[in-house]
Amino acid sequence: MSSSVLPDFYDLSALGWNDSLAAGLPAGTLPARVARVDRGAAEVLCAEGQLTAHYSARVRRAAATDPVDLPCVGDWAALRRLPEGRFELEALLPRRTAFVRGGVGRTSQGGLSGDSRGQVLAANVDVVFVAEPALHATDTADLGRIERLLALAWESGGHPVVLVTKADLIGDGLAFLMDEVASAAPGVDVHAVCSVTGEGVDLVRGYLEGSRTAVVLGASGAGKSTLVNALAGEAVMETQQVRAGDGRGRHTTVHRELIPLPGGGLVIDTPGIRRIGLYEMGEGVEAVFADIEELAEECRFADCGHDSEPGCAVVAAIEDGTLPERRLASWRKLQREAAWMASRTDARLRKELQSKWKVIHKEMRKPGRNRP
Repeated sequence: MSSSVLPDFYDLSALGWNDSLAAGLPAGTLPARVARVDRGAAEVLCAEGQLTAHYSARVRRAAATDPVDLPCVGDWAALRRLPEGRFELEALLPRRTAFVRGGVGRTSQGGLSGDSRGQVLAANVDVVFVAEPALHATDTADLGRIERLLALAWESGGHPVVLVTKADLIGDGLAFLMDEVASAAPGVDVHAVCSVTGEGVDLVRGYLEGSRTAVVLGASGAGKSTLVNALAGEAVMETQQVRAGDGRGRHTTVHRELIPLPGGGLVIDTPGIRRIGLYEMGEGVEAVFADIEELAEECRFADCGHDSEPGCAVVAAIEDGTLPERRLASWRKLQREAAWMASRTDARLRKELQSKWKVIHKEMRKPGRNRP
């Protein structure tokens, strides 16, 4: 974080602190908001400025059981000042919202394990900006990536917004691209943005009035850090040009970071996301595919699989060109993945419960247990 934007102290209300959070603060602790995390410690913003706080044993134990309980950027935390003067992150306050991706575990060989545990990318976020770049070489967006990120955004509890970044690179193809993206994001605002020229930046800033917090998500080279710098009015995050050959970017941002903005509001910059696994989906997928859900209500059969059944409104919409066939295929893919993750999560919870009862039964069988 640029030293020029670090004050000697922070107004907690400007960071999002309120009476509801204050009611859950443990006695004798100091409230702080997590701006950046490292191994075993976090950089936090509080009334005393920016501090480093190491995790307490309680926090480490909780995170060992479930990585979702690890402190993450955007969290509100309770700090305790130790006798030697340093601070310890004693506990996390309940999250209002959380953007969680699943399936991020790895095997000992370095491959993806298909772990049902999640990873929190950002917490207590009001707005989720999904950044998709407009590249000069093509007018086709990665609609599947947009749909996947929107499913997680809806599930997080934040308000999703799609930003077509680098809008100056595509020329006359921008209108077509905007329509294409809008078709994959029903009920979601879609805006064209160029951080270099300033186009759309004030519109984006309008989502961050007061103490609202946003997270910017997207692939490497999507212009996330450049947008954050434009919002901040100075270079608070390092940026890098995309490769000339394929328009792809490299991971300039290597960590997530919370940036307070001079005009109010906060924004979380993130590294480019390569893998976007679903996690404990409730209504996220349904919200992204609201158009298919509405069509399905008109099908003749309530359990219609939208394949070859007579009277299928979804198939009819594909045949008359109202619904792209790609969108139905994407809906099926995310539905299958959400169901698979749900089964993995259920199996993990059952295993953890069984392990817990084994420990309890073992304790009960010890000699002298429950004897007068």
